[in-house]
Amino acid sequence: MAVMDEGLTQALIPLAALVGIGFALFQWFLVSRVKVSGWHGLDNGYKDKLIEDAVEPEEGLDSDEAIAKCAEIQNAISVGATSFLFTEYKYLGIFTLAFGAIIFLFLGSVNGFSTKSQPCTYNKGNQCKPALANAFFTTVAFLLGSLTSVLSGFLGMKIATYANARTTLEARKGVGKAFIAAFRSGAVMGFLLAANGLFVLYVSINVFKSYYGDDWEGLYESITGYGLGGSSMALFGRVGGGIYTKAADVGADLVGKVERNIPEDDPRNPAVIADNVGDNVGDIAGMGSDLFGSYAESSCAALFVASISSFGISHDYSAMSYPLLISSMGIVVCLITTLFATDFFKIKNVTDIEPTLKRQLVISTILMTAGIAMVSFLALPSEFTLYNFGTEKAVKNWHLFFCVSIGLWAGLVIGYTTEYYTSNAYSPVQDVADSCRTGAATNVIFGLALGYKSVIIPIFAIAVAIYVSFSLAAMYGIAVAALGMLSTIATGLAIDAYGPISDNAGGIAEMAGMSHKIRKITDALDAAGNTTAAIGKGFAIGSAALVSLALFGAFVSRAGINSVDVLTPKVFIGLLVGAMLPYWFSAMTMKSVGSAALKMVEEVRRQFNDIPGLMEGTAKPDYASCVKISTDASLKAMIPPGALVMLTPLIAGTFFGVETLAGVLAGSLVSGVQVAISASNTGGAWDNAKKYIEAGATEHARTLGPKGSDAHKAAVIGDTVGDPLKDTSGPSLNILIKLMAVESLVFAPFFAAHGGLLFKLF
Repeated sequence: MAVMDEGLTQALIPLAALVGIGFALFQWFLVSRVKVSGWHGLDNGYKDKLIEDAVEPEEGLDSDEAIAKCAEIQNAISVGATSFLFTEYKYLGIFTLAFGAIIFLFLGSVNGFSTKSQPCTYNKGNQCKPALANAFFTTVAFLLGSLTSVLSGFLGMKIATYANARTTLEARKGVGKAFIAAFRSGAVMGFLLAANGLFVLYVSINVFKSYYGDDWEGLYESITGYGLGGSSMALFGRVGGGIYTKAADVGADLVGKVERNIPEDDPRNPAVIADNVGDNVGDIAGMGSDLFGSYAESSCAALFVASISSFGISHDYSAMSYPLLISSMGIVVCLITTLFATDFFKIKNVTDIEPTLKRQLVISTILMTAGIAMVSFLALPSEFTLYNFGTEKAVKNWHLFFCVSIGLWAGLVIGYTTEYYTSNAYSPVQDVADSCRTGAATNVIFGLALGYKSVIIPIFAIAVAIYVSFSLAAMYGIAVAALGMLSTIATGLAIDAYGPISDNAGGIAEMAGMSHKIRKITDALDAAGNTTAAIGKGFAIGSAALVSLALFGAFVSRAGINSVDVLTPKVFIGLLVGAMLPYWFSAMTMKSVGSAALKMVEEVRRQFNDIPGLMEGTAKPDYASCVKISTDASLKAMIPPGALVMLTPLIAGTFFGVETLAGVLAGSLVSGVQVAISASNTGGAWDNAKKYIEAGATEHARTLGPKGSDAHKAAVIGDTVGDPLKDTSGPSLNILIKLMAVESLVFAPFFAAHGGLLFKLF
């Protein structure tokens, strides 16, 4: 037996979640101390004025005027982001209720809506709760997962729009203060998301247990709906937010920088507010929902496999809760790690920013390794068995320690590889920048080559993690390896959210006409944020690969398939179609960004041509019309890609059966991971090649610049091509592979009972 008893486990998990929420609120309180006092000259969402004390007057701008402008811009960004998300959530509310009804009808029909108990699938000789009860509780879990996902994204956006102007104003006190404002705000989002996800899952399991009693098989099967809810919201959030932000970004860059030769975030550019709103709805709200989905799915996959193993059959609650205890330990570890950035070490120079952010990853990984060892030896029995496709595999507790640890360290390898290929401190991005000397075409060729090459090391890291974890602990090993990669999610998200907050802070400084010194600080914060955002995307894609494989294993187990034979035609056709899906999906999202950007470019050109005095700065642009173009385009365009992902498993499973669906899942996983990594890294490299030329920090960069040179214009075109790759298609693909797998797992009982209609007919 394990050292920890059920009572201690029941106390520690909610305690860790509440500590995480408390720490997030404390960080928010510290950010809010950039003082606020009543001022009603602007009808902003907070009805406040951002006031600094002990600051030298702003060069060239009256201090009060600069603050008023910051508050006005912050308000415009906040109102735009909030109204977009509310509109998006109305659509998603209708979808959630409709899809919840589909889950209930499909799963309820497995035994003809019978209310009688049924024989257990795995715990032979025992009676389990009726399929109708599983249908009801899976639907409830789906609704809870959807709500938590939406809440994660919305809270993240609110925090980011609250912190952006405060970061700008803190930059007047120096780089250290500005960094801490942005980083603490990112930490609020990271800890709220990790703690909320854990707390809602813990409460759901305990509430469901009051009905299920000893039927842990049915209990944890119905909990899989939580992961499905989280990821389905994330898909629409990522796609909708990604289309919004990139339509505005492409429109602002092409007309503003290339045609009109004005700086980024220049207030004369009509698309500039839409661009800054997009950072919050795409990079913050979309990313928050995405990583919450990964966390929920990896937990659900691990819990489901454990429930049909010796943990579930012998009702060992502490061992069963191992995935939740790992997440609880992760919150504590990330809390300590955050203090290294905000309290233990102070940032004095611009050059300290990036090393401090990267140090967060290393510190959290080292501390978490010790945390995993503690949980593994205290919560697990020294020896136990795990379900392995019809057989039982004998496993020791130290095996699981290695499974979780290898997932954790593989995440670090993927993060650092991504950084090497996307940071302008290293030769790959510098080579891309150098290729701009001969124009946009060579820049595009070099960028694509870099993206393809950047796939190699992450794939080997994922492959090693899969082989080791499966060898040690079968499919459960892969599920906890995915959880290991996501165990430091609070730190990962803090670093990730820091990027868009800094980007917005830079935009506000430019639009408010602040001094060159302040813009230099916000540019440095933004450049470091760009690299860490690329690292965050690497983590998200790597964890998605492990999560979807774990879900695939759980689906195959639940569908009653002992092996998937690639040589059978049913499976092979599924493989081919599955491998094609990421390309179809990417085509839809890329075209949507292109179409929306086309409208945006035409509108921005029209305003520059038709509004007298706009270029001279004597007239104001019509920001609202650009915000409307982005909003309308993204809400319309997110439906077809979403429908493709949600309907594929239902159609494949119902008409072609579980074996073909297994092929589809395997094909989409294998091809989706490669396309996602190469798309994200290509876009990230083009973006940083442009910033490398703009910064002119090295002799080589100065030979390519300055802003407005032919090489810089070629770099801007590369960056514009890369925008939809790195912020729409790439990040959305990891949701495609996870979502299809978790949906297949949730509907597996129906597919096993009634699937394969076409093959039954012919």
